[in-house]
Amino acid sequence: MGDDKLITIAIYTYEKAQIIKGILENEDIPVAIQNVNLIQPVISSGVRVRIREQDLPHALQILEQYSLFDDKDHQKDKNKNHEKKILIPVDFSDYSFKACQIGFDFAKAHNAKVMLFHAYFSPYFPGAIPITDTFTYEVSEDEALKQVQDRVGKDMARFVETLHKQIAEGLLPDVEFDYILREGIPEDEINHYSKEYNPMLIVMGTRGKSQKELDLIGSVTAEVLDSTKFPVFAVPESVPFTMIDEVNNIAFFTNFDQQDLIAIDTFMRLFGSYDFKVNFVHMNTKRDAWNEIKLAGMKEYFDKHYPGREVAYMMLDGDDFLNSVEKFIRDEKIDILTMTTRKRNIFARLFNPSIAHKMLFHADTPLLVIPSVGW
Repeated sequence: MGDDKLITIAIYTYEKAQIIKGILENEDIPVAIQNVNLIQPVISSGVRVRIREQDLPHALQILEQYSLFDDKDHQKDKNKNHEKKILIPVDFSDYSFKACQIGFDFAKAHNAKVMLFHAYFSPYFPGAIPITDTFTYEVSEDEALKQVQDRVGKDMARFVETLHKQIAEGLLPDVEFDYILREGIPEDEINHYSKEYNPMLIVMGTRGKSQKELDLIGSVTAEVLDSTKFPVFAVPESVPFTMIDEVNNIAFFTNFDQQDLIAIDTFMRLFGSYDFKVNFVHMNTKRDAWNEIKLAGMKEYFDKHYPGREVAYMMLDGDDFLNSVEKFIRDEKIDILTMTTRKRNIFARLFNPSIAHKMLFHADTPLLVIPSVGW
């Protein structure tokens, strides 16, 4: 491939890397694979599939037609998975309705279906019940669970009725939607169901920053941000817009990782039909001239592949992260913050929250989080 800059588009087993190589080369995209065991190539793992940077958008469009990036269980119904779908977890609150306003508007623009999702759990735990009371507990548990199910069913019916009324009055876009109820811990059930449903976007409502610490759905959103494989759009109840057409300024936080380039293309497939300014932002903990050069390179990449948009870039002080971001949001009138995230274990999430996690609880600006490919 000469002197062309190469980027890693995926890391897979040797067998799957060869499949991807064949698909892309059949579309005239040169591919190099690395980290192959030369003695026994078939047993190689962690094989890197590398392409020219300039071929990335085209390559992603091609691979989107295949289920190579999905779990095996998701490959059973290929056509179904390629339907455009939006998942909106709700708890019947005002901020859940705000999420529906944004989610329905996005669905209308993309001709997508919407699924409302609510998870509930029984407050009764068998481990706390004495053995002599087991029979009484089983009876009371069944009755209590039925009461919870009945209440949740009625709450969802009222919520859906409100949405239909809003659609009839022209206050919500008329899109196809349905709902599903699941018993279990909300964040776990959202993650499990999203793997079944395969949404292009998950839209979740949150309270304002002063109330998020005490808010159930806020903490649920934080857990989903840190663990899902799908893009999540967290919408605070105080956000001034109800249509994405009203968005003028988007900030895209970058660490100059190759995954950021893939995230940019994911972002543009989701929001590329809208007209807005893109600001590439890097948190700088120490002065480094190379960081600004890399940031300019991100802008150059974007200009090249998505011409005609207003693009800017800037460095922020990473030592005072939250204050720097809040000042940046105010000064530049940022409407949406966008960043990538990687799956991390529970200890990392507890003791070193991700930037996305911190921003969720400390900003009243909508947050779009795009998970890294291949984690």
